[in-house]
Amino acid sequence: MIESGRSRLRTRRGQGRLVRLSPVFLTVVIASLAYTTPPEMAFSRLLPAAPALAAAMWPVLPTVLLGTVCLLLMIGLSLVFPDLGTWWTASGIIAVTVAAAYGSHVRLQRERTLFQVRLVADAAQQVVLSPMPRRIGGIEIESLYLAAAAEARIGGDFYEGVDTPFGVRLLIGDVRGKGLPAVGAAAAIVNAFREAAYGEAELVDIARRLDASSTRYNASFPPEGPMERFATALLVQIPHGAGRIDVLNCGHPPPLILNRGKLRVLDSAAPSPLLSLAELIGDHYTVDTFGFGPDDVLLLYTDGIAEARARDGEFFPLTEWMRRQPPAPPRDLLTALHRDLLRYSRGRLDDDIAALAVRLSAS
Repeated sequence: MIESGRSRLRTRRGQGRLVRLSPVFLTVVIASLAYTTPPEMAFSRLLPAAPALAAAMWPVLPTVLLGTVCLLLMIGLSLVFPDLGTWWTASGIIAVTVAAAYGSHVRLQRERTLFQVRLVADAAQQVVLSPMPRRIGGIEIESLYLAAAAEARIGGDFYEGVDTPFGVRLLIGDVRGKGLPAVGAAAAIVNAFREAAYGEAELVDIARRLDASSTRYNASFPPEGPMERFATALLVQIPHGAGRIDVLNCGHPPPLILNRGKLRVLDSAAPSPLLSLAELIGDHYTVDTFGFGPDDVLLLYTDGIAEARARDGEFFPLTEWMRRQPPAPPRDLLTALHRDLLRYSRGRLDDDIAALAVRLSAS
């Protein structure tokens, strides 16, 4: 799996160091202006702003120390300019420093709580996106997950792949919504797939079991608000040595097959119902069969990829991007996709992203 948020966090660390030093810069600027300008301009009255700013990013003790430095600077200014109204400004510095110290304490407590919540979220996400084998027989598999924001590493995108007596079976999908409720719904679907993929001979029967599992979860944990919770899903079966793939598409973006610059979009002949909606629109499922030969690269993806936007609002041109890709193993393909998506969207993704790249080796 290729993680998303970590790379963007690394690029922000350098900028973060400068931001954390901004209270010091502010103190130096205010003190310099106060000493070098006429006393009537009274820049010294801005000194309480420095500890107030520090409270947003510093622990309690450094915040108090900065407030003390500001107080000492104010006392020094009073020796140079006796008519500054030193005691009023000094009282303001003391009051703001005390309030800033308390605010820093509260912020740190909330950050610790948020850190624990993120640990739980990461653990929940790992239940859904468990590590996949990179090779099953003659099939190479690579996975990609990109969170919409570096701070939000959890969502409703899911995928799974297993080797069964019927061939390699793959699942990818997207639950409407985000957060722990979406992850719970995704986990219910993935767990149902892990069981059904080994026991059911037909993809249609697997789809029905996924729909039943999703429906039961939504009944037990109904979504908040009037909107129904549903999921798109794509089931793919690659029979051993058959030279074909079987695809059952439940409202999901169609997969792509690339071979030496030639791209095929695997559209379904008839739509199958989204998960949790079969009771409303009928459980009529369609399985489509396509050729799949050596060196073909199959890309399964969620709609966050096709809907990634540039600054001008244009969507990411996935099909054109795929046609331009040279012959490469699945890992290299997803590495390039990861890089170009972040570059295209300037690091601002509107939705979580998941993808699987699969290649049938010639040997």
